[in-house]
Amino acid sequence: MPAYHSAFNDCERQLGNMALLPVNTSFKGPAPRGENPDIVDETLQYFKANVFFKNYEIKGPADRVLMYLTLYVTECLKKMQKCKSKNEATKEMNVLGLASFALPGESGFPLNALYKKPENRGEADQMRNYLIQLRQETGLRLVDKVYADASSPPSKWWMCFTKRKFMEKSLAAPGQ
Repeated sequence: MPAYHSAFNDCERQLGNMALLPVNTSFKGPAPRGENPDIVDETLQYFKANVFFKNYEIKGPADRVLMYLTLYVTECLKKMQKCKSKNEATKEMNVLGLASFALPGESGFPLNALYKKPENRGEADQMRNYLIQLRQETGLRLVDKVYADASSPPSKWWMCFTKRKFMEKSLAAPGQ
């Protein structure tokens, strides 16, 4: 069975070789304002199926965004595993969304062979801001999916994916 691919692969605007897609978000960043469904919705919809794949064929620039966000959702779920409430998880996702991370071309980035390094400092800053914007929005929407209400524990149907690694990769540095 093939993996799910992004429906936004025909996007013309790019940062490096990642698509610069419209996102329905209130967070500041370079992504144009979009409507639902967007790449974040697509990532959350396909996460449970795509996380099982050890190989992923890239069919366009939006697939690279989908891959990155799939890896990020895995990191979010690992953090949420320790959270007892929706409020605590929301705070944890805000911290994780703004935490320091490696860009393509830097030594800590897990998929350097598949992503193009930013050409200059301006593009690197724009890419970092775009990824921060996507990380914040993904974390916020994921909390709403994982927690039914403010006092409930996390959904076991999401938490069962904390041990899975998409393409046997992780955004976290070894030992974290």
